[in-house]
Amino acid sequence: MPKKKKTVVFCICLLIIIAAFCVNAYAEPGISISDDGITIRSSDNPEDVSNSIKLLLYLTVLSILPSLLIMMTSFTRIIIVLSFLRNAMGTQQMPPNQVLIGLALFLTLFIMSPVLTDLNNQALKPFSENEITMEQAIDNASDIMKDFMLNKARTREKDLALFANIADIDPPEDINDLPMTVIIPAFMISELTVAFKIGFMLYIPFLVIDMVVASTLMSMGMMMLPPIMISLPFKILLFLLVDGWNMVAGTILQSFE
Repeated sequence: MPKKKKTVVFCICLLIIIAAFCVNAYAEPGISISDDGITIRSSDNPEDVSNSIKLLLYLTVLSILPSLLIMMTSFTRIIIVLSFLRNAMGTQQMPPNQVLIGLALFLTLFIMSPVLTDLNNQALKPFSENEITMEQAIDNASDIMKDFMLNKARTREKDLALFANIADIDPPEDINDLPMTVIIPAFMISELTVAFKIGFMLYIPFLVIDMVVASTLMSMGMMMLPPIMISLPFKILLFLLVDGWNMVAGTILQSFE
């Protein structure tokens, strides 16, 4: 992913996480934020120490959040499908990369909103209120993400078996018992496979238009005229007539049901 894309993704995620997760931690008496940085003061109060550790954990999550966004959500499938669509239409940089990434991010938030709600209610909020331990919070979050990756995203059993065999893990009775080190790479491979399948289907109608235009130009003796110049308006017209953006967005959303 280009540096510009990473910067946009990181900035958006940084604002969301800081607003949602760190407000309570910043207000604690054992932590102060100034122009010199974040200062964690020593304290004899166990609650202050606990909040300081939580803040460090939040900052650690921020550093790996872009990778988590790509690896464990629907973002990968969406951005690849949108990139295939732009290449199939031959519109070069239209829509721009920033528009595609923004659309992919908000579609990802739309798809992942129930998962994020469950993560907040069952893992983050209870842990912040000291109702559960860190280990319980991690287990709850892992179960929620496993349910999404294995059921809603439909990770292929073939991919799960591949990494389980390489890791020398015996097949469990329930696939939810597989470790995240097996599920995450299997999920990513499955997402790439599905995205490429959708991209292939998107290419077919535009390829037909290119072939018809090229054959027509050759039959008319206009071999020096680039077919892309003639086919591009027809491809855009076809895409608009079938309400292409609605169909593409609907297909992506339905693929996670």
